[in-house]
Amino acid sequence: MEFDRHFFYDYLIDFGFSKNISIYLNLFFLVIISLILTYLIDIIARKVLRNISIRIAKSSKTSFDDILITNKVPTNVAHLIPVLIFFELIPIIFFDFEYLRNFTTKLVSIISILLTLSIARSILNSLKDFLKKLPRFKDKPVDSYIQVFMIFAWLAGTILAFAIITDQSIWKFFTALGAASAIIILIFKDTILGFVASIQVSVNDMVRIGDWITFEKFGADGDVIEISLATVKVQNFDKTITTIPTYALISDSFKNWRGMVNSQGRRIKRALNIKMDSIHYLSDDEINNLKSIHLIENYLTDKQENINTYNEEKNINKNFLLNGRNLTNIGVFRKYAETYIENHPAINKNMMIMVRQLAPTSQGLPLEIYAFSADKRWQNYEYIIADIFDHLLASVQYFNLEVFELPSRITTTN
Repeated sequence: MEFDRHFFYDYLIDFGFSKNISIYLNLFFLVIISLILTYLIDIIARKVLRNISIRIAKSSKTSFDDILITNKVPTNVAHLIPVLIFFELIPIIFFDFEYLRNFTTKLVSIISILLTLSIARSILNSLKDFLKKLPRFKDKPVDSYIQVFMIFAWLAGTILAFAIITDQSIWKFFTALGAASAIIILIFKDTILGFVASIQVSVNDMVRIGDWITFEKFGADGDVIEISLATVKVQNFDKTITTIPTYALISDSFKNWRGMVNSQGRRIKRALNIKMDSIHYLSDDEINNLKSIHLIENYLTDKQENINTYNEEKNINKNFLLNGRNLTNIGVFRKYAETYIENHPAINKNMMIMVRQLAPTSQGLPLEIYAFSADKRWQNYEYIIADIFDHLLASVQYFNLEVFELPSRITTTN
């Protein structure tokens, strides 16, 4: 073994070089040869492991091994082989230089740690890509879990690297770490909050990838495209991207539209403001005229008979319309609107359908349409609403009603 360590040294001495120069040249030649050898082993290891991995992937039915190759797991493992071989050569190369031997040993050990972390990251990324292809995990915040594992891996690697550099035991480092825990918590506050939030979001199933959420505080209104440890990315409907801190999902209020998407319909809740001075009782002539409207013909006939019977039994004086029971144009229009919506082909008949009056306001009497469209797609949903209100707005005049609108100009009198 002694011969191997001083192989070039002995030849250099024979050629007449001094001992001091010979020992340094011996070191130089050994380092160069070791680096060349390490490089060649790295090339061979990469090609061999990659070819073996490709053959295994082709014969395998699962796609996980293909993902491992895509994320360069075999390549990263191959890099570790020559480093470990070089580590074994360090005592031979630096036999006469204890300081350089210790320094190089620490350096190669740290490189080994970094390569191990690189392998761990490649494997975790492969696992992430594989899980995202499974229907069960497609909408889960897999990125958050992978990032948590990587944080712990990097923390362990950093601690080990410091222990190697300082020649201290890991337990002493942990003791010092405990003393500095307050500073560490302050530095990694957002990471810790994000980690806790990611767990709560996942456990409580608050948000999934693909959910439509509305977060007014951050101006977000769109689909969740990524959930990571620190942030949630939302692609708004105008194709902009809004980034939200993950912990904001548990500290602030936001709206998740998943319930609507998973339901049988999308709610329509919109009102017409009727001008109140256009509301009046209907005379017999007006009722007979409205019977020409097919949707409420039977309703008016039955209702008129019931009202006439009641008024006759109570001997009501109908010379004055206010007396007894009467039909109003707003009531008949409300029934018409409800019947129209019930017969509309785009409305889900199995969900609530209602046309109701709200409290009168300074802008008239709100007549609210409450129903659910069978088609939940945004574009079609807006088309259905427009179709319904186009019809109702045009229908109002047939009931001698007016829709309230602010005057377009103010007239003054001298």
